[in-house]
Amino acid sequence: MQRTVEIALSPREAADPVLVRDAAEEAAAMARGTALASRVLKRSVDARSKQPLIRMRVLVSDAPIADEPVARPELHDVSAAPRVIIVGAGPAGLFCALRCIERGLRPVVLERGKDVRARRRDLAAINKLHVVDPDSNYCFGEGGAGTYSDGKLYTRSHKRGDVEGVLRALVAFGASPDILVDAHPHIGTNKLPGIITAMREAIVRAGGEVRFNSKVTGLLRDDSAVRGVRLADGTTLTATATVLATGHSARDIFRMLVAEGIRIERKDFALGVRVEHPQAIIDQAQYHCAVRDPYLPPASYSLVQQVEGLGVYSFCMCPGGIIAPCATAPDEVVTNGWSPSKRNNPFANSGVVVTISPEHARTNPRDPSDPLWGMHYQRDAEHAAWKAGGKRQSAPAQRLDDFIQGRASIDVPACSYPPGIVPWRVDELLPQEVSLRLREGFKAFGQKMRGYRTNEAVVVAVESRTSSPVRVPRDAITLEHAGAPGLYPCGEGAGYAGGIVSAAMDGQRVAEAIAQRYNVRA
Repeated sequence: MQRTVEIALSPREAADPVLVRDAAEEAAAMARGTALASRVLKRSVDARSKQPLIRMRVLVSDAPIADEPVARPELHDVSAAPRVIIVGAGPAGLFCALRCIERGLRPVVLERGKDVRARRRDLAAINKLHVVDPDSNYCFGEGGAGTYSDGKLYTRSHKRGDVEGVLRALVAFGASPDILVDAHPHIGTNKLPGIITAMREAIVRAGGEVRFNSKVTGLLRDDSAVRGVRLADGTTLTATATVLATGHSARDIFRMLVAEGIRIERKDFALGVRVEHPQAIIDQAQYHCAVRDPYLPPASYSLVQQVEGLGVYSFCMCPGGIIAPCATAPDEVVTNGWSPSKRNNPFANSGVVVTISPEHARTNPRDPSDPLWGMHYQRDAEHAAWKAGGKRQSAPAQRLDDFIQGRASIDVPACSYPPGIVPWRVDELLPQEVSLRLREGFKAFGQKMRGYRTNEAVVVAVESRTSSPVRVPRDAITLEHAGAPGLYPCGEGAGYAGGIVSAAMDGQRVAEAIAQRYNVRA
């Protein structure tokens, strides 16, 4: 007999497999001692009461439960198959490449940056020397922005594809099976390089290609159709289809599309700051305790407030995390956040951002009809932060309550941001429409979450790459660009995803569409 039951245990009890099995046996109304095996199917933290609980969905059985091995996709040799160019080796590009192979297509992945391990030297140069390589940084390189910015896998995009399938594929390539169970799955930046490397090696073994230091600078056109790409070194590549999976920071690609007459559209995005607290403050607020139970994970939060008709909300919350320098040009400062798999750093950080559209941007004089309006808006804020930071990667920062009160911070607290922070009036640095809404949002957050509003927290500018500021339009069914057959906009940079899992699913969808369009069978 097998039954699936819901149970809730203390954190210590939930860490003991025997106690979990016994509790599941009781919940299933099985005779005491008859349960021989159990398996946790889903797990989440419930911190609504003073005593946090771990809620679990458990399969319990009076017989052994067979293991469910997670196998890698079966990839046959496609070295002689029709070629698909995929521009970008982030989650959209890599999952598109794997699905292309499954459908009998040969992917050629072009990545402007370096392989996942070689990128580390360039990240160290940003952190220690304040030197930004425009083609190899936290955003560009194998694995894309997600590789070195946490690997959070939570998504609400369940209607867009097979979320479970994406998670199982990540497990097959080396992620912890816990991501199949946890309500908010997370891999950790320290674990992702090995997973990305395994994916690339599988693509190459099956006859696909992954080329690094291969920057696309133009498209090959035949009338309106796209037939391939031109690289920075002057070489050209042709293919059956070309997939643009470049991520939200490939501004040169957006400019290239405009210059070549490929229609793109302005899209609303968000801009704000990173807010960092000591992790202990967040633990105390969320777990209602003086000291966090060692069996509980570092606490996180999700906050939102409407201010003058626009949303102010937390984004990419990183418990036990680090604020990362994510500039893609030497004269800008951009922040993001990441956590290692254990989430064991002493700080918690989160983006807190404001929805941006021309209708509300009173301080930006640019033409709102320009499809690159949002990109310019981002760029202006990032450049201002760079100047405030001393024209280095040092980030301007202000204590949280000082930001709310509109006063200068004499000094700033310790912060995880590796290049360092400098005291600055961040409330005056940001566009007025952003600063005013952040101030009211922070006040509301302080009322919703005890301890949030404190001068022990620091506001670090600027968080500007929450999503793409453009959309590259495509047909809803064929997924080809509306005016350029053969071109397939894909993933977050094209405006069709927001995070690792949704980008991966969009990559899979595009591969399926290409296989169907060209009647390819594996």
